[in-house]
Amino acid sequence: MRIALITDAWKPQINGVVRTLSTLDNRLRALGHLVKVIQPGLFNTVPMPGYAEIRLAVWPDGKVRRLLDAFEPEHIHIATEGPLGLAARRYCTAHNLQFTTSFHTRFPEYVNTRVPILPIGPGYALMRWFHGAATRTLVSNQDLIEELRNRGFSNLVLWRRGVDTDLFRPMAKDFLDGPRPIFMYMGRVAPEKNIEDFLRLDLPGTKYVVGDGPARQELEARYPEIRFTGMQTGEALVRHLSNADC
Repeated sequence: MRIALITDAWKPQINGVVRTLSTLDNRLRALGHLVKVIQPGLFNTVPMPGYAEIRLAVWPDGKVRRLLDAFEPEHIHIATEGPLGLAARRYCTAHNLQFTTSFHTRFPEYVNTRVPILPIGPGYALMRWFHGAATRTLVSNQDLIEELRNRGFSNLVLWRRGVDTDLFRPMAKDFLDGPRPIFMYMGRVAPEKNIEDFLRLDLPGTKYVVGDGPARQELEARYPEIRFTGMQTGEALVRHLSNADC
C-alpha cells in the first residue's frame, strides 16, 4: 500500500512522538508498504516560540499538495495538528479524501502551561474540529480514549505502543550510584510533564531524571540533590531503566 504519513514532529527532534512515528515508518516499510513521510525537513521552517528545537513549516500548502499529488497515496495518516497537519487536512477535505489522525499531545494543557491566560477549553474545541473530520483517530491508551470521549471526541480507536524485547530486557542492578530505592523519571524534561511533582516528593533513597529538554537546566539548579543524567539511548537507556526500583 502507498501510505502518506504527515507529521510536524520528526528527526532530529527527540521525543516520544518522533520515536513512535519513526518506528511506525520502519515497520511499515519492513512489511512491504511504500511510505512517504511529509515532515518539516522538506520545507522552509521557523522555530516554534518557546521551543526552538521544534521547527514549524512556513506556508506549506502548495508543497504538501504537490507532494501528495505526485505520490498518489492509497491512505493518508495525519499525525500532528501543526502547520503540516493542517495543510494535509485541507488537502483531504478539498479532494474529499478519507484520512486518519492520531492524538499524541495534550496541546491545550501544553499551551496553558506556558501561557496561563489562554484557557484549555477553546483549545480542545480546536482539537475536536481537527480530528472530527478523520475516519478514525488513533489513541495510545484506554484512559485517554475515555478522557477524549468525555471532551466530545468521536471515532477513537486504541493504538497501543509495543516494546522492543530484544533491546529492553532485565539487567543487573549494579549500574547506578546512590542509596536505594532508586526512583526514576524517564522522558522529556519539559514543563508540561509536571516533573516537579515527582521532584518534590519526600521519598527515601535516590531520585534520577533520565532525559533532556527545555526545563532541565532550571530544574537541575533548583534540585541539586536529584541525579540528572541527560538523554540516554540504546543499551545505556536499558541499563538505567533496569536499575530503577520504581
